[in-house]
Amino acid sequence: MSAAGDRLQDTARRAALALPEVSHGYPFTPGLDVYKVSRKVFLIVTDDPDEQIITVKCEPEHARAHVRAYASITPGRYLDKRHWISLGAGPGITEQLVTDAVEDSYHLAVERLPRRDRPGARRVPRASP
Repeated sequence: MSAAGDRLQDTARRAALALPEVSHGYPFTPGLDVYKVSRKVFLIVTDDPDEQIITVKCEPEHARAHVRAYASITPGRYLDKRHWISLGAGPGITEQLVTDAVEDSYHLAVERLPRRDRPGARRVPRASP
């Protein structure tokens, strides 16, 4: 079953918020709900009811394959079109595909963080002088 636009976005939000140490807000514009792990963006959800899409990080070869396989997946809106894809509702866009895309994007963002900033990294308090 395909995910309609609002369900696609709700699924993406739930998947993102289920991951460790995720924050979100509107740092760029009121119409873009941005999800981050540490300081790295991994999901953008549009709040425009006429354009219900999500944008996620994706390995370039997987991005090309998704764009070829699904009519409603396009090179990323707003960001580097090689490393980001945008998903809209359409044939084949299932809740599982959306969840997988969000989780993969999160893991790509985490891989690019310094080890000390990764979720679950042990933070040792500084000794006071």
